[in-house]
Amino acid sequence: MSDEELRNMISMTLTCRIDQRENCSDKMEQFLQRCFYQSGHYNSEEGFSELDRKLTEKEAGKLPNRLFYLSIPPNIFVDVVRSASRTASSPSGWTRFIVEKPFGRDYESSGELTRSLKMYLAEEQIFRIDHYLGKELVENLSVLRFSNLVFQPLWSRDYIRNVQLIFSEDFGTEGRGGYFDNYGIIRDIMQNHLLQILALFAMETPVSLAAEDIRNEKVKVLRSMRRLKLEDVVVGQYKGHTRGGKSFPAYVDDPTVPSGSVTPTFAAAALFIDNARWDGVPFLMKAGKALHTRRAEIRVQFRRVPGNLYRGNVGTDLDMATNELVLRVQPDEAIYLKINNKVPGLGMRLDSSNLNLFYSERYQREIPDAYERLLLDAIEGERRLFIRSDELDAAWAIFTPVLKELEDKRVAPELYPYGSRGPVGAHYLAANYNVRWGDISSDGSF
Repeated sequence: MSDEELRNMISMTLTCRIDQRENCSDKMEQFLQRCFYQSGHYNSEEGFSELDRKLTEKEAGKLPNRLFYLSIPPNIFVDVVRSASRTASSPSGWTRFIVEKPFGRDYESSGELTRSLKMYLAEEQIFRIDHYLGKELVENLSVLRFSNLVFQPLWSRDYIRNVQLIFSEDFGTEGRGGYFDNYGIIRDIMQNHLLQILALFAMETPVSLAAEDIRNEKVKVLRSMRRLKLEDVVVGQYKGHTRGGKSFPAYVDDPTVPSGSVTPTFAAAALFIDNARWDGVPFLMKAGKALHTRRAEIRVQFRRVPGNLYRGNVGTDLDMATNELVLRVQPDEAIYLKINNKVPGLGMRLDSSNLNLFYSERYQREIPDAYERLLLDAIEGERRLFIRSDELDAAWAIFTPVLKELEDKRVAPELYPYGSRGPVGAHYLAANYNVRWGDISSDGSF
């Protein structure tokens, strides 16, 4: 395409966060004039040499810094890095590469990808992006924990009974079945997004907010985790369903999905961290497509009050009376704490209520997209929200054995209707550890 065609395409979705009084439209036009299109082959050093000439011409004597974003199929990562690093690196500024997931399919392929990239790049040049780490509520997780005294003593096995990391989408593969079938929900969501959030949640207090100090603590958590076993995993796949006169397709109805595929579109898992802070606390994950709702949240369920004076007023279901802290990552970002209180009146009747922080009500400004934050961090050289190679190794070590077992045994996923709450097996898995999924309780739609 021509430069003008590219600019027209960008302008369709380009937004401006500068105050309108600051000539926002002028600045957008200035930005668009700095966008251009260069065609070339991924594995062609000559093509990247041509790009280098174009960049040098545009840089016009300024200090050149170059950031390459590899939003491309993973099988050509190394070709692009080799060609770009050799012939299109900045001659005097910095050169960095953002790498989009997936970072391999298992421990071995991930390690091979890392070794190949490091043949041409230093670790500090590689920015492995996981957009979930740029979400506002994920960013706020450390602030909530480390800057509020009320939470600090509670953040351990002494007070927390279980932690749930829940991700659900209310749509299927939508034509992306070819990509998805090669990876499945565990690789696509759990091994990266949810595990990264878990590491941030469970890590010890870092020495400082410096990127390496934070990443060091995350690696310690991941290395303390047990390898996942098949008996602690439930897999499912959505099937066709008709509701209200409307038909919803099965996963295998997608023309890009091989017939008879046993790739899971849903998974639930129980994970454990074998260290002094979290010994014995189940961390339950579940992620799925074509479920009844779209949500991503962290639910912290606290232990019961010992010798509860109000046991008779609460009723037989003590689980309903336990405190719960919920961080809703999407949609409608919010933090709320479930507490017990007395219903006004002459009698003694207890009720569960929520102390709410709705971001849309408390903060009127628009919340930036996660990618905006991460791109800005990459430009500024801030690595705190990007994944280090040893962190990636530790994450794959947890999931690789069970992934191999699922594939070698061709474990058949439990079928669940499109638009349902997922397979029944997930409830049995939680019950094994005396846990009830928080998103299906009476306040689950909150």
